[in-house]
Amino acid sequence: MPAASPHTRRAHRTSRRVRLVRRRVLAVTLVLVVGASIATFALPRPSDAEAEAPPSPSATSPAPTPTAAPTPASPAPTSPAPAPTSPAVCDDPAVVDALASGTDAEVVAALGGGEGFRAAVASGDAPCIDVTEAGRTWVVVNKRNALDPLDYWPTPQAQPQGIRVVSGGGWLRADAADALDELAAAIVADGVGTLGVDSAFRPYAYQVDLYNGYVASRGRAAADLRSARPGHSEHQTGLAVDVVACDGGCGSHDGFKGTAEAEWLVDNAWRFGFIIRYEDGATATTGYSWEPWHLRYIGVELAEAYDAGGYGTLEDFFGLPDAPDYDA
Repeated sequence: MPAASPHTRRAHRTSRRVRLVRRRVLAVTLVLVVGASIATFALPRPSDAEAEAPPSPSATSPAPTPTAAPTPASPAPTSPAPAPTSPAVCDDPAVVDALASGTDAEVVAALGGGEGFRAAVASGDAPCIDVTEAGRTWVVVNKRNALDPLDYWPTPQAQPQGIRVVSGGGWLRADAADALDELAAAIVADGVGTLGVDSAFRPYAYQVDLYNGYVASRGRAAADLRSARPGHSEHQTGLAVDVVACDGGCGSHDGFKGTAEAEWLVDNAWRFGFIIRYEDGATATTGYSWEPWHLRYIGVELAEAYDAGGYGTLEDFFGLPDAPDYDA
């Protein structure tokens, strides 16, 4: 076979390259078409719900938390008004004047009488009334309250005139002496009997000797049940008196219990301003044994309130603590 000419060979090579190019183009086109189809087929189709749902808003910074409106500042608490320095009863001009220049009876009257006075003291509404003040008719002297000063001496003094004085001088504070005369006359008038004074005012020095004598003969514990220590004796106030029955001869302290005179005093002593200071069964409060002969003058107004209220001790009457023994 004759060899092809150069022109013919170039034509063949050209024709072959064209065919190769066409094949490559066709292949590329086919690849592109197939790839596009695959991609279209693989993409998921949104559901109707997803298609209809509104697009989610883009994420934004959270809204600031609302803060409550500021509460108006409360006004600063104010201190309570200072309490009055003393209750109104002590500011009463009548009470002030009576305490400054009146008698004890006038002070009692200014506070509303015996019961008004007692109630004001017992409730603490009358701090201007000092029940430990020596020289006052209402003074309370016991094992917890000593006289101030210890050697207090009452004035003015007087001797009762209508009653027999058995022992001692029978001196008392003048108002107590007058009241005892009235009492002694009344018990005779009632046909009950006759009283005598066995012991009345005792100075501090006398009480020293008396108490020491009891201690020496009975011991301190027994002495404290019968006799007051110096400075703690009601007899030193001039307002206390020990009485005995003197029918056909005067008896003793111990013999006074159970007498008609003793019974009469229980019912009538208050009418003259006296009380029986140490009653039976009151030792736990007063610290002393029963002494029906020991009379204590507190004035008619207070004695009437004492009797009407059924009180048995001055401690209870004035709302004071029991005083069964000494502090030391």
